[in-house]
Amino acid sequence: MGRVMRWLRLLHEDLWTTRVDPLPPSVWLRWLPHGLLCLAAFGVTAGALPQLQDSAGVAFGWASLVALGQGGAVVLAMWRPIPAWWLSITATVLGAIAVHGKLGGPAGGFTWPWTVAGIIAHLLVLLLLALRVRTRVAAEALALTALATYALQGLWGGPNYQSTGVVAVALALVVVVLGIALRGRREARQELVEQTTLTAEERARRTLLEERSRIARELHDVVAHHMSVISIQAQVAPHLVDDPPEELKENLAGIRQNALEALTELRRVLGVLRSEHPDSPDPVEPGTGTAPHTPQPTLDRLDALVENTRAAGLLVEVDVRGERRPLPPGLELSAYRIVQEALSNVLRHAPGAVAHVELRHTAYGLIVEVLNSPPTRSAPPSPGAGHGLLGMRERVGMLDGSMTAHPLPDGGYKVFAFLPARPGTEACDPVSDLKDGTV
Repeated sequence: MGRVMRWLRLLHEDLWTTRVDPLPPSVWLRWLPHGLLCLAAFGVTAGALPQLQDSAGVAFGWASLVALGQGGAVVLAMWRPIPAWWLSITATVLGAIAVHGKLGGPAGGFTWPWTVAGIIAHLLVLLLLALRVRTRVAAEALALTALATYALQGLWGGPNYQSTGVVAVALALVVVVLGIALRGRREARQELVEQTTLTAEERARRTLLEERSRIARELHDVVAHHMSVISIQAQVAPHLVDDPPEELKENLAGIRQNALEALTELRRVLGVLRSEHPDSPDPVEPGTGTAPHTPQPTLDRLDALVENTRAAGLLVEVDVRGERRPLPPGLELSAYRIVQEALSNVLRHAPGAVAHVELRHTAYGLIVEVLNSPPTRSAPPSPGAGHGLLGMRERVGMLDGSMTAHPLPDGGYKVFAFLPARPGTEACDPVSDLKDGTV
């Protein structure tokens, strides 16, 4: 008894509702399905009325009520499929009751308990319902349809009619199974699109985190170098003065001790960052070809980078303009990495192209420009998806600079970055000045 009550409560929750479940819009033919269903509803109404009135001898009022109920159920099912199902099954039961008393007379041999128009209307309603509700709800609607048909034809019956109950239930079963299958296919495609989007976002996020981690390791080495110099200078300074005061010795010792502690903390952080290679004593970092413990490259190693790129088959031209000034190590490292990544992209995506690297030293900072001519042959498939540009933008953003990367009209590509020598110099807008030829 308890199981029956639970089933009845579940049935009440599923089918005794008026919630809205509109048809999903089509991108190319947005209103075509709605128009076709409205046309079908009109056909059901126009066919049911003369069939009930003329063939079965039902009064015009009852025949109109049943015909409008069956046609209206099709229209209502486009937005509220469950109330539409109730309307359709109610119209069918009312029509069967109205015809039942005439089966032995003017309605002898009439299709009962389902009329042809009623079957068409109910099949459309069940299809729309199965497309948009859960499988369990569609199965419950089908079971109640079969139960109503059995009650009318099997339990009540009539003297002289053409049975349509078996045909109606069999067609309803086919329509519900078809609707469930189409709904499952649509949901599977939506999940696949969502999963593909999430996978692409996760890949981009992971690449960005890896690039930030690599930048952190590189900057650590730069900072560690300066902290080591501070420590050594603080240790040597007392020996450069005759009879240094005790206060000076204590301050210099404190500076040296703080520098050593900071250096220890930096090395601990670096150890955590390098823990992705715990079994390798000197791993090679992806995309750099160097081990993380080797000195970080500066612009002094740009010639070696260009030679290696030429050896890989890429023709590279280098142009350095302006008076070179001392630049922060982090800035030189970022400039080197930007050129390295840009040349790698040319090798991967523009085979046969000619690359031109230009460095311009200005009063504001450093301009890095890498452009390439159109490729002479098609590029092989590459697993990259613009992740190298993410790393470039991270480096430029870290230095408060600016960067653009875009294809050229002739089919080539251009990377343009401005790296300010001091924070805040980007307010002078040297990029626009350079484009105007004023710097």
